[in-house]
Amino acid sequence: MNEITEELRRLNRSIERLMARFLPPERPDLSGGCRTFRAEMREGLLCLKEIKRPSPARLSDLVGIDGLIEVLRRNTLQFVKGYPAHDVLIYGPRGTGKSSAVRALVNEFDSLRMIEVEKNVLFHLHDLQEMVAGEKGRFILFCDDLSFSDGDEESLKLKSLLEGGLEARPENLLIYATSNRRHLMPERFSENLPPGDDEIHPAEGIEEKISLSDRFGIRLGVTVFDMNLYLEIVRHYLRKYGMEEMTEETERDALRWALSHGNYSGRTAEQFVRDLRGRVLLEGDSN
Repeated sequence: MNEITEELRRLNRSIERLMARFLPPERPDLSGGCRTFRAEMREGLLCLKEIKRPSPARLSDLVGIDGLIEVLRRNTLQFVKGYPAHDVLIYGPRGTGKSSAVRALVNEFDSLRMIEVEKNVLFHLHDLQEMVAGEKGRFILFCDDLSFSDGDEESLKLKSLLEGGLEARPENLLIYATSNRRHLMPERFSENLPPGDDEIHPAEGIEEKISLSDRFGIRLGVTVFDMNLYLEIVRHYLRKYGMEEMTEETERDALRWALSHGNYSGRTAEQFVRDLRGRVLLEGDSN
């Protein structure tokens, strides 16, 4: 009897796996209360999953990228009002607030919805386009930390959706992407050298590489932060967490922290203050 029961359980699990593979997953209400989603592949099928605990980031938390924030906010405001607006590419060094600036937009505009898209989902961008077409909300597809190697087919899908496909894109959809690379693809010193014998038209290859980034109407670059800006960001987070003003000792600790992490960035500054706050609270417990 036990063997029959176990066999029935195995059969039931097999049937559930088959149903998950061949039946379309339940789609969340894109016009409901939830405004943040993640596009992911499940058993070979594209599905949208609600993000019920979205990032609490605010644009006011970001220091040192005021010009970028101004353009990003204006373009997004145009979009949510139904005015012409552009796709956006933000590029620059790690830890400078590129991703946080995009995530914070949901907390700035109540009518905005955002769908986080990982690279392996880019093959299905046209399916995502169909999902949001006709919905009442305004949607941003967010591609974080995006980059491609030579010949990646995902880049062709993205290029087609950005501009150049036969099918018109819904007016309620924009693409915002961040990347450490200005043109989203690797660039080599050899491409700036006199052409060799292996490429008849080397300039065409370079044009092909930069054609993807060119299709973003707005391209915003972030530069490397210096020491003074880093310390300014540390002061900002000290105030945010309700801690004491910067002292000489705190400044020395902050600089040592940045040296151990290899960069002056907003992320490094926040990590330092978070660690400092935790240590101060722990010392308070012991007292």
